Amino acid sequence: MAVRKKVGIKDISREAGVAISTVSHVLNGTAPISAEVRARVVDAARRLGYLAERQAKATITALDTVVLAVPDDAIPENEINLFSWTVLNGLTRECERRGVRLVPLTGNGSLTARKIVETAQAESADGVLLLNDDRREVLHGICNAGIPAVLINGEDQEMKIDSVTPGNRFAAQLATNWLISQGHRTILHLTWEGRTTIRRRRDGFIDAFKANDLPLADARVLHAGGYEPKLGEKAIARWLAESGGLDGVTAIFCAADNLALGAMRALHAAGIRIPENVSVMGFDGVALGELVTPPLTTVYVPLNQMGPEALHLLEQRVLANTTERAAHRLELGCKLVIRRSVATLGG
Repeated sequence: MAVRKKVGIKDISREAGVAISTVSHVLNGTAPISAEVRARVVDAARRLGYLAERQAKATITALDTVVLAVPDDAIPENEINLFSWTVLNGLTRECERRGVRLVPLTGNGSLTARKIVETAQAESADGVLLLNDDRREVLHGICNAGIPAVLINGEDQEMKIDSVTPGNRFAAQLATNWLISQGHRTILHLTWEGRTTIRRRRDGFIDAFKANDLPLADARVLHAGGYEPKLGEKAIARWLAESGGLDGVTAIFCAADNLALGAMRALHAAGIRIPENVSVMGFDGVALGELVTPPLTTVYVPLNQMGPEALHLLEQRVLANTTERAAHRLELGCKLVIRRSVATLGG
């Protein structure tokens, strides 16, 4: 039986017609290499079987240039978009570490699939990362163009595009289960008409009531006009006025820390003490939750990991080099951060 010769970077160097050092830089992402040379090296490594062998060991950096399509409101660092900014910060650091060139493409309604695809082609990009944008027409257009892509913090319900998202539904159920274990039976879920990812949090909230055989009438849902703190504050103030108070609610579970911060302002303004009169819980784990009074109990989302995980998924898609690879949906686990904004009720 013939023993297969082990392929090394010398073989790839000879096959691609480049220096050994160039092969090393391409495979390890340690220096910028032209798209043409990089493509030759990766193709040679794939033909010789080296790529498949090393791929399993996660030692290949197959990305050179990536287009990042991101909404305008996710770019500035401010108290409203700490979620998106933290995700972008983690992604940027990972790209710098691996020598991947990140090409930002910003816009809101103007970010069409055609514009994203044209930018990717003009930049000779290996793939596209989309942040918070799971519009069906955009996902369809990118998929039909055959460009590798990963959606960050969104869901492709047709499962044609790879995606990375928090485990929203499971985490919301975990949080609500914990509130129930603390003696809370009538809970208000403050949310907004957001994308699918936000609706998953509402679904998890309802799941917990069903799993604990509690009346769904006590799983109340209140919609704010958006996720900004001022909109959460307005929604709770209006609800308090219309209900004549807390109306039996002992805990408010907010679909985002931003909403929780606004809810706390409205409760303080109404003279309602937290957690003595009502408990408040958030979701996201942004830094501001530690600074309010009382410090906010929340669901911690591994925001810094979302970008690197998306980059890894994109790399695996590029390395596979086949349309037969099924779309992957990666959900990251979240955990509870217990602070002082939730009270335990007596039995």
